[in-house]
Amino acid sequence: MDFTYSAENLRFRDELRQWLSDNLPIGWGVTVHEPKDEDERARFRLGWERQLFDGGWSGLDWPTQYGGRGATLIEQAIFSEEMARAGAPDGLNIIGRNLVGPTLMRHGTEAQRQRYLPKILSTDEVWCQGFSEPNAGSDLASINCRAERDGDHFVVNGQKVWTSFAQYSQWCILLVRTDRSLPKHQGISFMLVDMRSPGVTVRPLRQISGESEFNETFFEDVRVPAENIVGELNGGWKIAQTTLAAERGPGDAMARQIRFKRELDDLIVAAATLKRGSTSAIDDPVLRQKIAKSIVEIEIMRLSCLRSLSKLLKGSAPGAAASMLKLYWSHAAQGLYETALETLGFLAPLTDGDSLAPAEGRFQLGFLQSRAFTIYSGSSEIQRNIIAERMLGLPR
Repeated sequence: MDFTYSAENLRFRDELRQWLSDNLPIGWGVTVHEPKDEDERARFRLGWERQLFDGGWSGLDWPTQYGGRGATLIEQAIFSEEMARAGAPDGLNIIGRNLVGPTLMRHGTEAQRQRYLPKILSTDEVWCQGFSEPNAGSDLASINCRAERDGDHFVVNGQKVWTSFAQYSQWCILLVRTDRSLPKHQGISFMLVDMRSPGVTVRPLRQISGESEFNETFFEDVRVPAENIVGELNGGWKIAQTTLAAERGPGDAMARQIRFKRELDDLIVAAATLKRGSTSAIDDPVLRQKIAKSIVEIEIMRLSCLRSLSKLLKGSAPGAAASMLKLYWSHAAQGLYETALETLGFLAPLTDGDSLAPAEGRFQLGFLQSRAFTIYSGSSEIQRNIIAERMLGLPR
């Protein structure tokens, strides 16, 4: 693997760095931060995505006919790295750009692509993902949300949970059961649902971190045009695999690796600064060993991302290898934040808003958010099953 960038790649990176410098608020990450109120933060992130779109940086790897730039995989990787390195805000329409777009480009009709893709990039329409259910999270094929044909519409009834950003979304990619007589993997369809339809109810869920990013969503006699089915009727499971592979791929993980590395660097500073009696926290040999372990794990995560990217460049599909990457970073990140709280010691309970909270309470928030890493985007147990069955050839 060649770890160096070409001259063209470097020009692309420098252009992006300059654009970020010119467009991020002055003092960003130091004196200026995202709004703390969730609704204000959502509006802020949506506005940032519109800036990216206006600047020609949204949907880089999308084909030009759908509003993208047709960028290479290397350019997309550089974009992910530089956005994370600058601490740029996350987008509100991340599900639309990263999941819905690639899925429709591979499985949607041309009419569906023309209708939905441009408005995803322009942020005129925000999307959420209706996959998991209260009794069908890790075992996604056991969904019970059903859709029954009624003329030129389907009538949807059921519940979804963990629908991120549903309270801000206009559209939803929804997995529904359309034939109960077929085996559970074969009776599922993939559809596009207007969240403004009568019968859709969204209820935000308060998480352990105090945020309400997730929601539970109810569908009561929601009428969906038959033309909003993606792919073949009862062929939704295969389409969902495309969506999930995009969710677990190296693009997402590369950006996460940079963010985890920044958190780790801040942790090292905190460990060297915080006093434990007459010495610093980092002088504790056991704690120092745990920090060293995180340093190694975050570097391994970077190299694993590059290995996955290299395979994609050679024409390989993400496939089950994406599960290895997702499984690895989930546990590595949890370990990082556990070490962070151990480093803070008696200051660990202090959160944002307390003047004595180290790093403005970011480590505590990161720890609480990290508890979901091994559950969302496919639990660790499911990732291990995928690796065992599809990569190692072990029996079910």
